[in-house]
Amino acid sequence: MGVEKMQLGSREEKRCEEVTWGGFAGELKKVGCLAAPMVVATVSQYLLQVASVVMVGHLGQVSLSAVAIATALTNVTGFSLLSGLAGGLETLCGQAYGAHQYGKLGIYTYSATISLAFVCLPICLLWIFMDKLLILIGQDPLIAHEARNYSIWLIPGLYGSAILKPLVRYLQTQSLIFPMLISSLIILGLHIPICWSLVFKLELGNVGAAVAISISSWLNVVLLVLYVKYSSACEKTRMSFSKDAFFVMGEFFHFAVPAAVMVCLKWWSCELLTLLSGLLPNPKLESSILAICLTITTLHFTIPYGLGAVASTRVSNELGAGNPQAARVAVWAVMFLAIIETTVVSTTLFCCRYVLGYAYSSDKQIVDNVAVMAPLICLSIVMDSIQGVLSGVARGSGWQHIGAYINLGAFYVVGLPVAIILGFVVHLKAKGLWIGIVTGSVVQSTLLSIITGFTNWKKQANKARERIFEGPSSVENRSELNEPKRISDEVVTN
Repeated sequence: MGVEKMQLGSREEKRCEEVTWGGFAGELKKVGCLAAPMVVATVSQYLLQVASVVMVGHLGQVSLSAVAIATALTNVTGFSLLSGLAGGLETLCGQAYGAHQYGKLGIYTYSATISLAFVCLPICLLWIFMDKLLILIGQDPLIAHEARNYSIWLIPGLYGSAILKPLVRYLQTQSLIFPMLISSLIILGLHIPICWSLVFKLELGNVGAAVAISISSWLNVVLLVLYVKYSSACEKTRMSFSKDAFFVMGEFFHFAVPAAVMVCLKWWSCELLTLLSGLLPNPKLESSILAICLTITTLHFTIPYGLGAVASTRVSNELGAGNPQAARVAVWAVMFLAIIETTVVSTTLFCCRYVLGYAYSSDKQIVDNVAVMAPLICLSIVMDSIQGVLSGVARGSGWQHIGAYINLGAFYVVGLPVAIILGFVVHLKAKGLWIGIVTGSVVQSTLLSIITGFTNWKKQANKARERIFEGPSSVENRSELNEPKRISDEVVTN
């Protein structure tokens, strides 16, 4: 009797798995419909800063240098930190939505917004005294002063981001991608003339570019808040402010801090490489080569980041709904798209390697060096695509802390030491530094792949539902804990 029961259970499990994998094409269609607008929205957000830097570049070398330094520092210490912390909502809101605990999405979003507003306070102090920091590390006082002015006028945009980042995750975890797409395109269309007017017409220079970014950030907030307030798509999850938002701040930071560490560790390692390149012989050439490599990979990373957001949404929703097999299929579907994307992009870059450098410089020496670096850039792009998706899986599953340890080991135990040895001891210069960061990326992607491959999805689904139903302010009956709900066919894309 026991043997028959085991055989029956085995057959049921196998049949469930066959049905789930049979829906791979359907899942691929769903993630494709989500990924395309998500990638466009991510790229549009990135282009806001690019457009500002391009306009400031016409004001002169001092202005360009100041804004480039200020942009790097404000991203590392501010905007990327807020974005990473908001990643905690991808676990909490995504799984709550999958479990049909709609009231919790509003509570978690309010909690995240309050938390990020508090985080902004020490960041503002750092930006206000940025000139002293830059002078301390040997930067030209004039450039340091200009960078400080630019950073100070970005502070309103920082607080705008403290609202915008949680709001984006709130919509993202409900698969409401198109409002974000439309909003980001509208803001990009408005940002360019606003920035041009402030920089050139009103002659505000660097300050005008920073003010334009702050204005655009708040306009984006206004558009998305209006959508959430009046759209019927948010009717179930929309709620007024509750004191429960303060009670879940500890739970939010439990996922937010490792999520931020995941994002920031690699970013910081890249910035350290940029600083190290200034210590090489002929630093102007080596820094230019490294800057071009970072620009290419950073621009490309907006694509796998968008794919990772989709992976996070689908995985968290299905785990919250108690559908482990559907979560597994979602991972493979997004990875399939990532492999296609990275194959096309890396192949195109490799074929164009001899002319790629001309997009950034007319200096023949720089162009030739970029051509030599092209295979490494392609490898970096492949690794970024893999880790971008798997980092999204980590956020959706709730094991950001594992990802944080992986990133720490990959880039600071392996990547940076290899970069220093190859760049300064072996004398490979910029190429050696880049090989180091690529080595770190390979280690990171390999470890994330192993962890994901050995993940017990059934256990993750049980943990997700326990987390959602045992947390504060549950509005549904806890007896639903053992009643999986299908949400695969409830993806809203309007």
